[in-house]
Amino acid sequence: MSDTHLDLNLIPYLVAMEDTRNVSRAAEQLGVSQPRVSTALGRLREYFNDPLFVRTSKGMEPTPRALAILPAARDALLRIEKGMLDVQEFNPDTSTHTFSIALSDVGEIVFLPRLLQLFAERAPHANLRSVSLPPSHVERGLESGDVDLAVGYFPDLSGNNFFQQRLFTHRFICLMRAGHPLSRAPLTLAQYVASGHAVVRAEGRSQEVLEQYLAKKRITRRAVLETPHFMSLPFILARTDLIATVPHAIGFAYVSEHASITLVEPPLPLPRFDLRQHWHRKFHNDPRGTWLRGVVAELFNDALDEWPK
Repeated sequence: MSDTHLDLNLIPYLVAMEDTRNVSRAAEQLGVSQPRVSTALGRLREYFNDPLFVRTSKGMEPTPRALAILPAARDALLRIEKGMLDVQEFNPDTSTHTFSIALSDVGEIVFLPRLLQLFAERAPHANLRSVSLPPSHVERGLESGDVDLAVGYFPDLSGNNFFQQRLFTHRFICLMRAGHPLSRAPLTLAQYVASGHAVVRAEGRSQEVLEQYLAKKRITRRAVLETPHFMSLPFILARTDLIATVPHAIGFAYVSEHASITLVEPPLPLPRFDLRQHWHRKFHNDPRGTWLRGVVAELFNDALDEWPK
């Protein structure tokens, strides 16, 4: 044998020659030219110092040396193929992967309960991790793979390196305590402007849609309270006469759990915003990511939007 290392790229040529016993048919099986097979066979002969295949009345026949090394060659190809396929496959039934999803606190209320229910059924050993990040950090997290998916309103994730899929469209609604004087009749714009408001300044971007719309219309609210959190709103509103304007999904979720607050339609046609899922193109063909995106799209779409219109 030659002292040089065996070029593993030559192994398929050896196996193809044994399969076909013909240089032309081996080339056809491999999808290469006949001279390329001849060159590869020449290099193999030089390495093993053996003709490997010789012409007989039955065609090209393997030598004893070739017959001795062919089982190992076939096993090597099978191992490589299996290893590559194993990497490409994803089995949710057995996966213990922790999926990381960038969500706002509103997004947690909208998406997490149903996702957890589905995970319990289809991926019982996998885990979910919700992360709340500044917009600039979401992009880096998706790029590095620390974040598998960003779900919600992320208008900055629109560059060529990101894919996105629209899920459904949501709107805004007003929240106030159940016994609020303004809850008995349709809310007017004058009442809306004159009232004290609890304004959420969260990392989630959906509130920016509302603020930009009000600024464009030159509508100024009196922000009696500014808070970075949605979660405290039901308790604050229940004890004050403040009004909060929030994404309608969180409004309905709060009312279903807190009898002390109620919903009121806003007095003007506030803008709507699309909720989407976003992922980095580097992971577009990743089996785990493909499965997760399929699950999200299956659960959250216009047809299955569970929040009242």
